[in-house]
Amino acid sequence: MLELLLVAVAVLGYALVSRRLAMSAFTSAMFFTSVGLLVGTGGVGWFDLAIEGEAVTVLVEATLVLVLFSDAVRIDLRELRRELTLPVRLLGIGLPLTVIAGTLVGAWTFPDLGWAGAALLAAVLAPTDAALGQAVVGDPRLPPRVRQTLNVESGLNDGIAVPAVTVLIAVVVAEEAGSPGDWVSLAAREVGFGLAAGLIAGIVGGRLLDSAVVTGRIQGTYRQLATLSVAVLAYSAASLIGGNGFIAAFIAGIAFGHVARDHCAGVQEFAEEEGELLAAVTFVVFGAVLVGPLLGNLDWQIALYAILSLTVVRMLPVLAAMLGSRTLLETQMFFGWFGPRGLASILFALLVLEEVGGEAGETIFAVATSTVLLSVFAHGLTASTWAGRLASRLDSAHEAQPELGWAPELPTRRGHIRRSDA
Repeated sequence: MLELLLVAVAVLGYALVSRRLAMSAFTSAMFFTSVGLLVGTGGVGWFDLAIEGEAVTVLVEATLVLVLFSDAVRIDLRELRRELTLPVRLLGIGLPLTVIAGTLVGAWTFPDLGWAGAALLAAVLAPTDAALGQAVVGDPRLPPRVRQTLNVESGLNDGIAVPAVTVLIAVVVAEEAGSPGDWVSLAAREVGFGLAAGLIAGIVGGRLLDSAVVTGRIQGTYRQLATLSVAVLAYSAASLIGGNGFIAAFIAGIAFGHVARDHCAGVQEFAEEEGELLAAVTFVVFGAVLVGPLLGNLDWQIALYAILSLTVVRMLPVLAAMLGSRTLLETQMFFGWFGPRGLASILFALLVLEEVGGEAGETIFAVATSTVLLSVFAHGLTASTWAGRLASRLDSAHEAQPELGWAPELPTRRGHIRRSDA
C-alpha cells in the first residue's frame, strides 16, 4: 500500500507543476525516474516490489499492450503514403543496421552472451521512444517533416522489433536448454498465431464497431472502451492459442486503423491520459525497482555499451540510411541522436529477465535498463536546445530542402503538438 501512496503523491506532485516543467528541460520521465531512484531500494527503501512479482508483471503487460496498439492506431499509414521517404529510410535501413551494429558491439563487450544473446540485447534496445524527447516531436519551431519522421519511426519500430525479440528469446532459451533446434517451431508458432489473432481481432472488431456507430447502437463512452477491448482481445486470444500477445496487439492496431480510421481518436485520447498514467507508474517502478539495485553493480562494460548504444550504434546506421536523401548533415545527426530508449526497451528487458533468466537474462536486463536510464536524462536535457538550433538552421535553408516538405500532423505518443504558450 505504501508503494501505491508514493506513486499517487508523485503523480499529484508532478501535475501541480507540470505546466512550468513543460517549458523546461526536465521531462516527466526524468521526474518519475528520479522519484523512483529516491524512494526505491537504492535510495531510502520505501518502495520495495519484487521485480518478478505479479504487480510488476501486470504493469508491464498492460503498458506494453497499450503502447503497441495505440502506436499502431495513431500512425495513419494511408495518410503517410506520399511522404514516407524519411521514415522508411529509418525503419527499413536504419533499424536493421542498428540491430546489426548493436549485435557486433554486444558480442565484443559481452562475449559470454554469444551471438544470439548479443542480438537479443540489440533488439531490446532498437525501439525508440520519441516521448522522451517531447520537445522534439512537439516543438512547432521544427518543420513538420522533421518532427513526424521521428514520431512515425518511434510509433512503428517497437512493433517491428517485437517479432525479432520474440524469435531471439526463443533462440537463447533453446541454446540455454541445450536444444538449439527447438526454437524454430516455437518462434514460428508465436509469430504466426500472433499475426493471425491480431489480424482477425483488428478487422472483425473494427467492422463491428463501425457498424454499431453507423446504426447508432453504441454510446460515446463505450465506443472508446470497445476500441481498447480489441487490443485486449487480440492479446488474450493470441496467448490462449500459443501465439505472442504483443505481436497480436500491434497487428490488431494496424488492422483496426485501416478498417475503422474514423474511430481511432478515442484510442489516442485514452493513450494521452490513462496511457500517461501508466507511463508515469512504469518510470517510478523503473527507477525504484529496476535501476536502483543495479547502480552499485555497474561496471565499465555496461557503461561502455550504454554510451555506444546511444551514439555510434544508433547514429552510424542513421547516417547510412540517409545517404542520398539530400537532407542536411545537421538534420541527419539530429535524427541519429534523437533515438531515445524508453518504455518499449524497459518492457522488453523485463520480458527477457522473466523468460530467459539465468546469467544471460540478467546481463541483458542490466545493460538495457542502464542504457534507458542514461537515455532518459541525456535525451531529455538536450532535446529543446538542439531542436531550437536545428530550427534556426532550417529557417535559413533553401525551400527545396527535403526537411521543409509537407508532412501530415499525426498525434504523438503522449499528447499533441505543443503550443507556444504551453
